[in-house]
Amino acid sequence: MKTVETIAELQTEIKAARAAGKRIGFVPTMGNLHEGHMILVDAAAEECDYVVASIFINPLQFNDIDDLGRYPRTLSADQEHLKDRDCDLLFYPSVDEMYPDGQEAQTTVSVPVVSEGLCGDSRPGHFDGVATVVSKLFHMVQPDAAFFGEKDFQQLAVIRKMVRDLNLPFDVFGVPTCREENGLAMSSRNNYLSDDEKQTAGQIYSVLTEIKDKILAGERNFAELCVLGKQTLLEHDFQPDYVEVREANSLAPATEDDTDLVILVAAILGKARLIDNMRVNLAHSKVGDI
Repeated sequence: MKTVETIAELQTEIKAARAAGKRIGFVPTMGNLHEGHMILVDAAAEECDYVVASIFINPLQFNDIDDLGRYPRTLSADQEHLKDRDCDLLFYPSVDEMYPDGQEAQTTVSVPVVSEGLCGDSRPGHFDGVATVVSKLFHMVQPDAAFFGEKDFQQLAVIRKMVRDLNLPFDVFGVPTCREENGLAMSSRNNYLSDDEKQTAGQIYSVLTEIKDKILAGERNFAELCVLGKQTLLEHDFQPDYVEVREANSLAPATEDDTDLVILVAAILGKARLIDNMRVNLAHSKVGDI
């Protein structure tokens, strides 16, 4: 695996791979890589001939400068992880390389509707920062396919809409969430948790599962289910941000007529803000019952 730090080097390597007839798969990350990221690399390697990963801690998507400052930076370990998998090229740019005219002078990309509510309310400007940096990376790499984790469900929806609206000519693949034994979704932010908190954090998965089971059993008072979910989190020392049931494709609040649902949770435990989600496909469950 080769590591490059400039856009010119990146595009030289990709040009050579494309000239060799290789299909380019792209996995953008902010580093501090764990097995969930490696599953994305594996998915890209299975679908494509040449895998590019990026590590860039994007300041535009942090609305808390302290959060940006303490975000883990583990380049050497990340490189070793990527070398152990089928990653061909790592792009590791500086802030100046990505934003040569400064962040305030940077043209930004805003994706309406799906950026609103949920984490969009809790982290103002976050998804504009995500859409802007991912758009820049897409134009630099020009992949044939890009791979993102489904744990960040709203982020994935934002990126899919951006790609669709801007007519970008490649596929976006969502890869299922990778979990710890207790159900906790793998995340770089789990490093902020103590060992005891990591065990407690599995309650998020339990809440998601309980709400899903009740919906599959016929419950349709989504607001009440979410209130009960928040109460459970409070009882386990979380500070819930939201527990919501949404239509999975539009992210609009779910109605009784919707069949493709997603339950989304965000909650603070200790120093970590944790997010997770779970799909509920009622159309599929009805077919299965027959």
